[in-house]
Amino acid sequence: EIQLVESGGGLVQAGGSLRLSCATSGFTFDNYAIGWFRQAPGKEREGVSCIRRRDGSTFHKGPVKGRFTISDDSAKNTIDLQMNNLNPEDSAVYYCALVSLKCDWSQPEYWGPGTQVTVSS
Repeated sequence: EIQLVESGGGLVQAGGSLRLSCATSGFTFDNYAIGWFRQAPGKEREGVSCIRRRDGSTFHKGPVKGRFTISDDSAKNTIDLQMNNLNPEDSAVYYCALVSLKCDWSQPEYWGPGTQVTVSS
């Protein structure tokens, strides 16, 4: 059974940091990349970061470039998202999902339940 479970969300002040983790099981990374997405109230879900284990490539959308880092802990089977210099616009529910190996956040499937990130000003 494929499972993804996010953790690490919380409340942080602007300028602070959080580290999210996506625990994965039940699939092979040969066929998928892992994408992090977020959805703020009243907004559509958007892709944030993506990692492709088989070659180590990482991708980040414009608003988070230079602030977010995605990494792969193969020993723990987790995909982590280090978020630095957070601002209130980063407040959202963050999800991880299996995505296409193109790492263009397309064809997402097997979503985790999400973890709330709230950044206060």
